[in-house]
Amino acid sequence: MEVKKLSISWQFLIVLVLILHILSALDFDPYRVLGVSRTASQADIKKAYKKLAREWHPDKNKDPGAEDKFIQISKAYEILSNEEKRSHYDHYGDAGENQGYQKQQQREYRFRRFHDNFYFDESFFHFPFNSERRDSVDEKYLLHFSHYVNEVVPDSFKKPYLIKITSDWCFSCIHIEPVWKEVVQELEALGVGIGVVHAGYERRLAHHLGAHSTPSILGIINGKISFFHNAVVRENLRQFVESLLPGNLVEKVTNKNYVRFLSGWQQENKPHVLLFDQVPTVPLLYKLTAFAYKDYLSFGYVCVGVRGAEEMTRQLNINVYAPTILIFKEHINQPADVIQARGMKKQALEDFLARNKYLLAARLTSQKLFHELCPVKRSHRQRKYCVVLLTTEATKQSKPFDAFLSFALANTQDTVRFVHVYSSRQQEFASTLLPDSEKFQGKSAVSILERRNTAGRVVYKTLEDPWTGSESDQFTLLGYLDQLRRDPALLSSEAVLPDLTDELAPVFLLRWFYSAWDYIADCWDSILHNNWREMMPLLSLIFSALFILFGTVIVQAFSDSSDERESSPPEKEEAQEKAGKTEPSFTKESSSKIPKKGFVEVTELTDVTYTSNLVRLRPGHMNVVLILSNSTKTSLLQKFALEVYSFTGSSCLHFSFLSLDKHREWLEYLLEFAQDAAPIPNQYDKHFMERDYTGYVLALNGHKKYFCLFKPQKTAEEEAALGSCGDPDPPLHLGESRGKSSCGLGPKPARGKLSRLSLWMERLLEGSLQRFYIPSWPQLD
Repeated sequence: MEVKKLSISWQFLIVLVLILHILSALDFDPYRVLGVSRTASQADIKKAYKKLAREWHPDKNKDPGAEDKFIQISKAYEILSNEEKRSHYDHYGDAGENQGYQKQQQREYRFRRFHDNFYFDESFFHFPFNSERRDSVDEKYLLHFSHYVNEVVPDSFKKPYLIKITSDWCFSCIHIEPVWKEVVQELEALGVGIGVVHAGYERRLAHHLGAHSTPSILGIINGKISFFHNAVVRENLRQFVESLLPGNLVEKVTNKNYVRFLSGWQQENKPHVLLFDQVPTVPLLYKLTAFAYKDYLSFGYVCVGVRGAEEMTRQLNINVYAPTILIFKEHINQPADVIQARGMKKQALEDFLARNKYLLAARLTSQKLFHELCPVKRSHRQRKYCVVLLTTEATKQSKPFDAFLSFALANTQDTVRFVHVYSSRQQEFASTLLPDSEKFQGKSAVSILERRNTAGRVVYKTLEDPWTGSESDQFTLLGYLDQLRRDPALLSSEAVLPDLTDELAPVFLLRWFYSAWDYIADCWDSILHNNWREMMPLLSLIFSALFILFGTVIVQAFSDSSDERESSPPEKEEAQEKAGKTEPSFTKESSSKIPKKGFVEVTELTDVTYTSNLVRLRPGHMNVVLILSNSTKTSLLQKFALEVYSFTGSSCLHFSFLSLDKHREWLEYLLEFAQDAAPIPNQYDKHFMERDYTGYVLALNGHKKYFCLFKPQKTAEEEAALGSCGDPDPPLHLGESRGKSSCGLGPKPARGKLSRLSLWMERLLEGSLQRFYIPSWPQLD
């Protein structure tokens, strides 16, 4: 009985000590640890940290608790030195999710030490939601934001990634964990990238991926994110990874199309790979490998168990009982390399393809391919020479190219690479290597070059005679290569090669179409799977645009109806006035141009408004000035307003009038610069002071100091009025009238002077009128 009581007391004591340890871990105050106040500045915090760090550093302080004390000092300084974490701690008592995670790790560390000292049973404090125990398998796949951006996204252009989003206290995460482990083990062996994101500790990455719930599974390929929406079973996840891959990676090949498939090496500039197997569908390993090498190889698949492949299988002597992979290069009747094995592994397949990435004499179609085939010299022991055939483009293989290809096939030197270039497609590249273009016009040539740097500097040697593929040419080339092994100074010429143009790059419109199609497909996929959080910005933009559009239409409709009601009475009065004055042509013209305002703003040009309306007029603006007298002011202003009414919508035009009675001298000074359009009579002319300039219109550009002139044309009414005056002298200029008082012209001839002003205004806006420049604007007295 006493022993039982003693054991109970010991258990109570142990639990009490454990509670005290947990409370001490929870009572973590960074201000108290550093010994600073809550209002301390960053300088005081830094000073206190340096002092305590030197005092409690484990290398200098041999106290058993120095290490724990130093960790607390470091954590406290980490919180207080960051304003965001410090503010979060001041408001909520912790430093955010990361600090909470660190505190949790610290508590678990202390608990483990306490547990080890007292030999607790393992199952006593075992919780099924402990992330450290539950996610031990996922630790090596954990992703951080920088790791995702810098490594996963670029690598997704070579292999797809399958990523799981998880968190603590997630019941569904525990449910799918066995299936996830099985799928990861299978797909990782095939070449699929695996990643795990903890939404609690990597909220930024989870938000970037668009994962708003856990668990979530998504795939990434070519930098594009796709979510998995089906039941989490092995077969569905495998099909999901397979659906991420492009559909045109592997072409089905039969007896009907295998010649066409293998003959595509010349156009695609790639070796072609054929897999022979008995399964009807393309294996996932083969598809993943085809995606990784899509830039270098073209892949085809032959199912030996279906009708239509017997002839090809017999011709190539294929063993139908084991998977066989053949690589074809320039010779389509004989494979360049073969591999055959049951249960083929990923590493063996990649090693086999890496040895056959290029053709025997590949065509240089881009600068990237040039860098790979002809690398820059790194040292004397790493010399790489390129033998370049400069030839013309032909639909069929020519004799010079066949001879060059046979020479490349017989080559055994690892330091020599054979390539060819179409001179018509890479003209600058070919002209740099050919010293005499006329000698090699329409013929092939061979150059041996060595790249010295990435800027294009090369040393080279071009064969003196054109390459015909004869035995003498081949012996000459072989002699140069043998001599080059002993004496690298054989490459005596030096040049800087221009960058090669990308011959296989799609045109801009095609790239734009592909980008637009991908965007539409992403939007449709988001709508189809109800991913509304991602679609909200787009939907908000669409509805905002529609609201603004319909609102603008409705407002415009109401404003137009009100303007029509306001402008209808003036139009009727104007129509009656024109009908009474027998001017039907103007009525038809003005009725088709209904202005938004019911008036034309015309200001008088005086010495007060002269500077603002002309001298300091803004660039691009013009002032249209009507010349009138006191007797013709009313009639000319009405006619002027009607003629320029349809041009008031332009904000660059201003309208004014000038009194001829007040400023005749200013006008005549201006007209001296337009002698051809309006000649000024000399002072001995008896009608010098009687010249009538009423009806003249000047378009003045104050910034560029020029003007355009409109002079009124003589009408039939004006000629009749002039005839009734009995003036024996002929008119000085077309459209001019003699004394304004002696002739007794009525208002009708005065209004008729501006009958063609609207046509002149249209030519003014077109810029087709003659311009008269002046040195400076005269003073308006």
